Amino acid sequence: MIDWEKVIQAESADELKEVKLWLFRENMRLQNEQKELAEAKDKFLNERVKLRNEIDELNRRTVMERKKLKQESMFFDKKMAILQDGFRKLEEDRRAFDREKRLHAQEMTYSHGRGMQNDELVDILFRNVNNPLALRKRYKDLVKIFHPDNMFGDAEMMQLINKEFQRRREDMTG
Repeated sequence: MIDWEKVIQAESADELKEVKLWLFRENMRLQNEQKELAEAKDKFLNERVKLRNEIDELNRRTVMERKKLKQESMFFDKKMAILQDGFRKLEEDRRAFDREKRLHAQEMTYSHGRGMQNDELVDILFRNVNNPLALRKRYKDLVKIFHPDNMFGDAEMMQLINKEFQRRREDMTG
């Protein structure tokens, strides 16, 4: 801090020159610091704007990704519902077929005094199939139910189904 009273009371020109030189240097230093401060402020403001833009872009991306995730989740839920419905229908078909098979076996036992023959069973499986498209559809449905890899699959039944499918396919095409 400058003691202005000493400057005013300065007696020699050298002392005044020295004070003027010091004041000039101090003035230059302050101007340089002001310039550096202004540059730092501008730089800070530019970085702040860049950061705000980056944050806004990230927010937009996040919103888009959330929308996409929500749509994919809804699509997955719909697919899962379709699959569950398909499995439920297959299980119902299997149970209905088992009931029909038992009833037919009982009828055959009572009427003929014997159990159901393989030919009769296969005839029931392919009942009302009269064109190649219906044959193929019925075959695929039966494979879904009786394939040995399934939980309630039956290898013997699958062999019968395959033989009957081949026989009927040859009859329809030949």
